Amino acid sequence: MDLGAYTERTRTGPCFICALLSGHPGYEHHVIAEDGEHVAFLDRWPTVPGKVLVAPREHVEHVVRDLDESVYVRLMLFVRRVALAVEQVCRPERTYVYSLGSQQGNAHLHWHVAGLPPGVPYEKQQFHALMAENGVINAPPEEVAVLSVRLRHALALGP
Repeated sequence: MDLGAYTERTRTGPCFICALLSGHPGYEHHVIAEDGEHVAFLDRWPTVPGKVLVAPREHVEHVVRDLDESVYVRLMLFVRRVALAVEQVCRPERTYVYSLGSQQGNAHLHWHVAGLPPGVPYEKQQFHALMAENGVINAPPEEVAVLSVRLRHALALGP
């Protein structure tokens, strides 16, 4: 991963979620779940195995004020379903669920679902485990494809 190129792309390129949803070349991701309102897909540059991003299909930018209560609750229930599938497949020690982004880049509201693998030393947990600056997983495409199938299967089975 070229962190400088990634930063430039997030700040000057199209919205990566809208680009994914519209089929824009270069913004493909492994989609693991979607419905009429939401989409969940594997992070292209995960820092932990099985890291998934979840977003509303509609381009909204503020996690609290852009969503009315019922839309927010439906989104969070979708995030929970995805997180349960990540837990079933990846068996993390802890599951982190957080929203990042800003008006300066990656503005489209999205949640990160990141399972902390068992055995990670404490000083490499929490924010350290989530920062691309500390390294990303460059799994072979066939491993990513298998992971996406396993996550889709876990989602189909439900909690």
